[in-house]
Amino acid sequence: EGTDWFQPSNLEITDLTVGNSAHNVIPPKASARISIRFNDLHTGESLAQRIAEIAERHGGTAHAVISGEAFLTKPGSFSEMVASAVEAETGVAPELSTSGGTSDARFLKALCPVIEVGLPNATMHKRDEAAALDDLETLARIYRRIAEAGLAV
Repeated sequence: EGTDWFQPSNLEITDLTVGNSAHNVIPPKASARISIRFNDLHTGESLAQRIAEIAERHGGTAHAVISGEAFLTKPGSFSEMVASAVEAETGVAPELSTSGGTSDARFLKALCPVIEVGLPNATMHKRDEAAALDDLETLARIYRRIAEAGLAV
């Protein structure tokens, strides 16, 4: 289930293997990798514990790698400053959203408020990922406005 700011958590199987290319041999073991994009109703540790319990109940084991926790910079003066910079350069009022995937912002959230502003993502994470030069120039102007407004505070 989701929350006011986050979509429901989502589990994806990213790899499933038995380490055996023969189709007529019963494998001695199987392994799987999963990726969970989770919201603020969960922690990495609570999900790792739940998965370990399920694996153990079925005679398996689980090893968790937690790369970050869900976080939220609540709307306020900082988000208003960033939104103003985006709208001034693009003519479009941005939508405050937590959609999208994990980013490096998870490493900075403990140090300062974090809001992510980036390029249009039509080809993000796809083969031949690309960005239009005009979009890069617009983004640079947005960042400059944010920096100038932040330094003026």
